[in-house]
Amino acid sequence: MLRYLTLFFLLTIVTVRPQAQPMGQQTENVFIITLDGMRWQELYGGAVDSLMTDPEYVKDTAQLLALFDAPTPEERRKKLMPWFWSTLAQTGQLYGNRWLGNKVDVTNFFWFSYPGYNEILTGYSDPRINSNSKIWNPNVTVLEWINRKPEYNGRVAAFGSWDVFPFIINEERSGIPVNAGFELAEGNGLSSRELFLNELQPTVPSPWGGVRLDAFTHNYALEFIKKRHPKVVFISYGETDDFAHDGRYDHYLKSAYHTDQWIGALWSYIQSDPYYAGKTTLLITTDHGRGTSPKSEWKSHGKTFEGSNAIWMAAIGPDTPPLGEIAGPGQHWQNQVAKTAAAFLGLDYSNEQETGAVIGEMFNKR
Repeated sequence: MLRYLTLFFLLTIVTVRPQAQPMGQQTENVFIITLDGMRWQELYGGAVDSLMTDPEYVKDTAQLLALFDAPTPEERRKKLMPWFWSTLAQTGQLYGNRWLGNKVDVTNFFWFSYPGYNEILTGYSDPRINSNSKIWNPNVTVLEWINRKPEYNGRVAAFGSWDVFPFIINEERSGIPVNAGFELAEGNGLSSRELFLNELQPTVPSPWGGVRLDAFTHNYALEFIKKRHPKVVFISYGETDDFAHDGRYDHYLKSAYHTDQWIGALWSYIQSDPYYAGKTTLLITTDHGRGTSPKSEWKSHGKTFEGSNAIWMAAIGPDTPPLGEIAGPGQHWQNQVAKTAAAFLGLDYSNEQETGAVIGEMFNKR
């Protein structure tokens, strides 16, 4: 009798184990990654000829042409973002090539950063979020929602180049560690690389007041991931937006290339670590688009700059069919990222307002 009672007890534990994955779903970890203000035009068409050769936006046009020019858009985009157009395009999915009729748009009214990140991370737009000011986000993000669950508590982290992210994620209320802006790595047992980054960062001037260089964001994130193995990570690279605002198309392109390489390095590490390998999905997107016409409007974004609503997204992971570049008519929205990220973990995310729907095409079983 005791043996049967023990067996019944064990079966009961298995039956009620919290947050079991849907049958056949393998993702146990999710990384949400953003390239701030990275246009869909460069992602899908590579460097733009008229901008690469314009001395107003490029200091050394011959060098830039040697780096990123090619006869076709397909060749140019692969030179600009080789990891995207090799590994991700072969084994993941990319959305938002409007030349092929595939659209991804924001739903918020403002078409700039804080409203965009709020929409990405909460799953809905909020008219109260109408500036880039350092205001504590009144909304609960999907990161905070996941972190409240016992099995994920303390296993969520965020990294960003922009110093507003502690407010967007509401680090004070959520309890999620956010390393952003010019913050250093904190805590006991810092790795030798983290100690080096802490020493180096204050000595390297940034061109911008509230945004550090992305090399620091990437390496702080990678060291934390190696050491702490968080299950949910948000990483935001910022240079593409800031160099665009500066009117430096050459730096904008080089930043996109370096970010592609960093994401590729992160993906390679994930495949080498038994904790993450075969169990991790990346969702990659941007907070807003940029202006398109006249030519000078590529530097700017916002409601008055046509095209700033147009964004893109991508996914790669064990549960995502390898469809590559999605062609043909389609419409997706920025507000779908949060619920989709949670769904990869087998979680049904909801909030006080209705969120965007799960992107079913990103899953093997819809």
